[in-house]
Amino acid sequence: MKTAKVLALTKYGHLGASSRMRSLQYLPWLESGNLTITVRPLLSDEMLQSRYKNGGYGVSLLRAYADRVLVLLKRRQFDIVWIEKEALPWLPLWLERILLRGVPYVLDYDDAIFHLYDQHANSLIRRAFGQRLDGLMKKAALVIGGNHYLTQRAVDAGAEKVEMIPTVIDLLRYPLNSAVLGQHMVKTHLPRIVWIGSPSTVRYLEIICEPLRALAMRQPFVLRVIGGGAVNLPGIQVETINWTEATEVAEISACQVGVMPLLDSMWERGKCGYKLVQYMACGLPVVASDVGVNSEIVMDGDNGFLASSSAEWLEALSKLLKSSTLRAQMGAAGRRKIENSYCLQKTGPRLAGLLNSVVKGR
Repeated sequence: MKTAKVLALTKYGHLGASSRMRSLQYLPWLESGNLTITVRPLLSDEMLQSRYKNGGYGVSLLRAYADRVLVLLKRRQFDIVWIEKEALPWLPLWLERILLRGVPYVLDYDDAIFHLYDQHANSLIRRAFGQRLDGLMKKAALVIGGNHYLTQRAVDAGAEKVEMIPTVIDLLRYPLNSAVLGQHMVKTHLPRIVWIGSPSTVRYLEIICEPLRALAMRQPFVLRVIGGGAVNLPGIQVETINWTEATEVAEISACQVGVMPLLDSMWERGKCGYKLVQYMACGLPVVASDVGVNSEIVMDGDNGFLASSSAEWLEALSKLLKSSTLRAQMGAAGRRKIENSYCLQKTGPRLAGLLNSVVKGR
């Protein structure tokens, strides 16, 4: 059988979580599935680091777009184009369609980025770009969404084929044995509540600032913030840790409870709950805002708690910090859910089959 050539247009390099989890971690599975993948990120790791450090990309963004256009001009060398979100953000739909013409393309979404356009504060942008992604979806050979909110948008846009694949972890990177599970039974001097993310999402911790302060007055704990940069949460003992791929699993596993606070808006309903998947893969019980896909991942009272108010956050966290037995039971339930539904070992073969079906359809 002839090997199919896939051009993967990711948004970021390896440092971008969305690209790493939605595309790059799948490469070994896809290549073993008779697909040859050529990866071309729009924004390099160096550009992403510059954005976090300086607040923007600078003139390098113009070069990035020029390089992306040059890559698209060579699209006919490939059997399909696999695009993370969109190929040319904020450029006219007609231009992107022209540069994709003649080759079937697959779109993958793990965020509701269409709301950047259709919910923009500027009415001119809403009129010009509000249906931009719907137009891309309609002409795609396949649209993949990380949750039902995203896939429903593709269906409503008239996409020919729509599939849902959640954002997952690789079980080989998250080994869990009796020793790790047993950590929740060990009484530590100060238990740790963990949050992992980036400087652009650390603002969500402000949602639970008050219940965390109230909790600290009842029972001392440490809030471990991984990858969020400097955090100012008065009244809460905070431990900030730089994120690295090599250490993230160990840093999460050394904690007792994982949290994922979110606002309840259209943007947050498009999120895929990756933090929760990571916590559960490490055997941690979780507390999460009852928003979007969180309510599908968290089975309230089984592998964690869903919270909609400060009082509910305080009660849930207090219960978990008080009972190592409850933490162990919920942590084990969460790990089982990841092994059954949210791991690369389940979704890798499925994604390879979907991409191959697009090649055959061509």
